[in-house]
Amino acid sequence: MTHSSTRFRKLLAFALLAGSGSVLAGRYDYAAPEVELARVIEVRPIFETVHEPVARQECWDEPVTYASYDRGRHDRAPAVLAGIIGGVIGNQFGRGRGRDAATVAGAALGYAAVRDSQRYDSRYRGEYTRYESRCRTLTEHRPDQRVVGYDVAYQYNGRTYWTQTDYHPGDEIEVQVDVRPSR
Repeated sequence: MTHSSTRFRKLLAFALLAGSGSVLAGRYDYAAPEVELARVIEVRPIFETVHEPVARQECWDEPVTYASYDRGRHDRAPAVLAGIIGGVIGNQFGRGRGRDAATVAGAALGYAAVRDSQRYDSRYRGEYTRYESRCRTLTEHRPDQRVVGYDVAYQYNGRTYWTQTDYHPGDEIEVQVDVRPSR
């Protein structure tokens, strides 16, 4: 055994004896207070009001008015006849090789003009109303109360104390007891 290890052992033994002597002499370690149980006599919840957004769908039936037209079936004979007449007129105005082109162009224009006029020759039949469903989403902010803590009354050593906790303590609550001499 070396000299330094013997010296270390002696210092360690001295420290242990000195520490036990202070406990026997009635000294107290103030760094660690004792924990005891106190009886809970009243618990009151603490509420906080929060405005939560709540979405809801609102639907209704809305009247929509439509106009009705009768387009019917149109005879193609007038359009064909107009094509023939347009071809004859085109043939009269054309010369040489351009005569054929004028005949074709006149026939096409005559047919298209009559056909388009028939397309827009619709008869108004009246109006009718139909109900269609419409919906929209509304967001309302409704108040909601939440428990955020508790006011707690407890008795310890014949006296009543109040504290706040973030949990419900039940029938008993731990209290720290720190006894120090008064000067």
